[in-house]
Amino acid sequence: MLSSVDRLLFVRRVPIFKELRDDFIVRLTSVMHELQFPANHTIFRQGEEGRSLYIIVSGRVRVHIGDKQLAEVDQGKYFGEMAVFDTQPRSASVTTMEPCEFLELTQEQLYDAIEETPEIAVNIIRELSRLIRHLNDNVNMSTSSSR
Repeated sequence: MLSSVDRLLFVRRVPIFKELRDDFIVRLTSVMHELQFPANHTIFRQGEEGRSLYIIVSGRVRVHIGDKQLAEVDQGKYFGEMAVFDTQPRSASVTTMEPCEFLELTQEQLYDAIEETPEIAVNIIRELSRLIRHLNDNVNMSTSSSR
């Protein structure tokens, strides 16, 4: 179990939360659920309904579609955010690679947080834009190297 100070210090390092006030993060983290899973546990499967994002406190997960691995995500990073924002089915599966601990933030908790502190929406937009730019760079590099 993480203390409230540990939660604050941990969540403060997550990009979408790093510029928010401590008092807001303390309130937000107080409603997050702590979850633990063993190695090789499927957190969610492609196509399932998703209403939570997960922040990795410890451990590492793989994001995959079937046997094709898309990414590895480790401590201090998050996953599952797409389904929280667009309410579409999960676009990939996520499986633990080792024993993991997470903080879970539900869609309802996130929307309440955005309503209370709109700056979080700007941070989320900034972080998602950074991710899209990174994916665009990867596509451009793949396209230019295959010519």
